[in-house]
Amino acid sequence: MNTTSATRPWHRHPALWIALFAIVTTLLFLGLRGIWDPDEGRYTNVALNMLDSGDWLIPRRSYEVEHWTKPPLTYWAIASSIAAFGSNPFAARLPSAIAHLVCVLLVGLMGRRLSPGAGPRAALTYATMLFPFGASQMITTDYVLTATETLALWAFVEARFGPSRPRAWLVLMWVGFGLAFLTKGPPGLLPLLPILLFDLLTRTKGRPIAFQPLGLLLFVAIAAPWYVAVTQKTPGLMGYFLGSEVVGRVATDEFKRHGEWYGWFVIYAPTLAIGTLPWWRPLWRWLRGLPAQVGAWWRDAAARVADAPWLLPTLWALVPLTIVCIARSRLPLYILPLFAPIALLVTLQSVRDGRALPRVAWVLGWGAVMFALKIASAHFPTHKDARDWAAAIRERTQAPIEEVLFVEDMARYGVHLHLGPHVQVEKLSLHPAPDSKFNPEYDESMWGELREHEPEQLWVVKQENFAEVSALAHHEGFEAVPQGTPYQGRVFFRTVRR
Repeated sequence: MNTTSATRPWHRHPALWIALFAIVTTLLFLGLRGIWDPDEGRYTNVALNMLDSGDWLIPRRSYEVEHWTKPPLTYWAIASSIAAFGSNPFAARLPSAIAHLVCVLLVGLMGRRLSPGAGPRAALTYATMLFPFGASQMITTDYVLTATETLALWAFVEARFGPSRPRAWLVLMWVGFGLAFLTKGPPGLLPLLPILLFDLLTRTKGRPIAFQPLGLLLFVAIAAPWYVAVTQKTPGLMGYFLGSEVVGRVATDEFKRHGEWYGWFVIYAPTLAIGTLPWWRPLWRWLRGLPAQVGAWWRDAAARVADAPWLLPTLWALVPLTIVCIARSRLPLYILPLFAPIALLVTLQSVRDGRALPRVAWVLGWGAVMFALKIASAHFPTHKDARDWAAAIRERTQAPIEEVLFVEDMARYGVHLHLGPHVQVEKLSLHPAPDSKFNPEYDESMWGELREHEPEQLWVVKQENFAEVSALAHHEGFEAVPQGTPYQGRVFFRTVRR
């Protein structure tokens, strides 16, 4: 490989410069954009409720309604960050950003182990890949999940390709899987399948098995206590976790997330095509040679052992991808964990092709593109920006606000952070109706909220529904008093007794 300063001007300290590049591109302007609903607002809202109530065991989207769609690790991370750095978008996004930087580091360490000297290249590949970078600027459980799964796989790489103490590394692998399980439940164990398949295909006499007793004990100690505690306090919760959140997402289109037979292609093909920029060329060269490589692995056990550094990331990428394509619930972020093995495969292909590290000018130019995308997203006009909603609320009412109530509309949970940590946000149905016990669509009915008539409430309703809502309030003995002009087709109003 040519490593002259003409082609690789940062050859003396590449790891240092790549780390600096990753830190700057990830953290700079992290809080420039407001909280976007619904997802960022929902996760932030639950974390703020933990901070405000002091209850870190039960996730809640309001004081009355519990929120069971995800285990608590991401909420704990967001709440801790806000407690340390203040109630602002930067603090709320920091856990995702740190998870991204952790993945950059771990991919670099795995690249070094799979191909000596390729660590900086692997870290740079991951740090510059478009989809992981974009996800690092979002509040989501998927990046915490990705970091914990990548930790588990790094430990497995060290156990299988490192020089010493394989059993200790396998114990660390189970710690990573325990954290992944506490982040997203059973889907956090998905990378265990390629690990077991890799061990089966490259079986070597005397090698320790993946199921280490101490590792399994630590996995249970990390993953189980929260589940045990909440299921004991909440009868029927385990059935909801297994039925709706696992079976419902995998085997049915219950959540209306592209469950059509072709939905996997519509969602994942563009995500992979655009998200792997700017590394299309080496990725395409790997894909083009994959059938021949798989054929050799199928016929010859010795080839599988000899190509183990290629086999592991290939299985890590393709086995989970096949499973998420089969599953009926499909979203782009579901394949975020697969960009780590993709970065490793791109790295191995670049080393095989004899490619040097990109020039500094190329890296800086691509970094400028990344910054431009980040700044453009902050100025992108969208009705989902909770910062704009919070500003509109402040403009229309000077009285204190303790609750913002959205009637038959998407709840803008993000205003919780922008208006203050003690402001509750609720989603109300226009009329009483049966709802699910766990994760109901509505926090309460408007009728029930009127009967409570708590002070310092601000109501939000679509303009076309305001007459009906006003009539219902009048029937219950209240007058709906609009606050300023409508915003985004919504009327803000307060209720006063007639």
